[in-house]
Amino acid sequence: MDSLSAVLRELRMESAAYRTIRVCAPFRVAFDEPALRGVHILLRGRAEFRLGGKLVAELGPGDLLITCRADPHELCSIGGSRAPIRMSSRLPEQFPEIEIVLPGSGEETAFVCGAFIAHESGHPALSGLPRYIHVPGESGRPAKWLAAYVDALVEEAFEQGPGSELVMARLSDALVVRALRHSLQAVDPGWLKGLRDPYLSKVLGALHDDLRRPWTLASLAELAGLSRAAFAARFTEVLGEPPMRYLMSCRMRHAMTLLRDERATLAHVAERVGYGSEAALSAAFKRHTGTAPGAYAREARRAT
Repeated sequence: MDSLSAVLRELRMESAAYRTIRVCAPFRVAFDEPALRGVHILLRGRAEFRLGGKLVAELGPGDLLITCRADPHELCSIGGSRAPIRMSSRLPEQFPEIEIVLPGSGEETAFVCGAFIAHESGHPALSGLPRYIHVPGESGRPAKWLAAYVDALVEEAFEQGPGSELVMARLSDALVVRALRHSLQAVDPGWLKGLRDPYLSKVLGALHDDLRRPWTLASLAELAGLSRAAFAARFTEVLGEPPMRYLMSCRMRHAMTLLRDERATLAHVAERVGYGSEAALSAAFKRHTGTAPGAYAREARRAT
């Protein structure tokens, strides 16, 4: 059995019911049910994803969003963070139908919302998973590798035929696994092994959540609850490289992703990945990749 399958089997994930929500701007819907990990698919319109009161991502048609750690979060219209709030936990009581329609006068946004539960809530892997996974759509449609799952799930959510709940649960399981696999492919494969380690999972989650933080060996060891020597030895044994080298690799991979965006400046990328200046990022990037960040960005943008 591969490592991802092993982790997911240990978590004992189970998908919950799905509903479609149609709402007009300005709107603000809060998702705060304990233990529920949200799955949101934007069908049309636009929305802001807010976590801890902060704007994290802007969503468009075809986007998939999964909140892996059951963090309270909000979906709101663009610029609608101060709109009257509706609690998702109360909507089924107010709107018993499968499709929830919230009145308004602005642009309409439609999304399918569901959730999944991890029955092993104390498993260390949960704290090591990313806080959220955002898979952008492609030309208003879900990414090609997700489209079949999304289309079938949305169709079931609208039609609600006999056995729909079971069908949606199975489709949701597959969709979440594919999204997790996609997310984990962007990091070191040793991360999966680290997720199962009670000392390292918290470190990995915190590190990937905030690459810009000035992490040191001492601060990571303190988070793990180990001495620096014990932490460094354990990390290297499990993930196959020392912790600070792993951190640099993560920062460089994220920098490479950011540099593909034509709107990204070198200063912005440096700040996002934890380097105090463009010069510091350029030196580290060239050591890691063998090329300057500007040259890499130009080549990557031409390729796309």
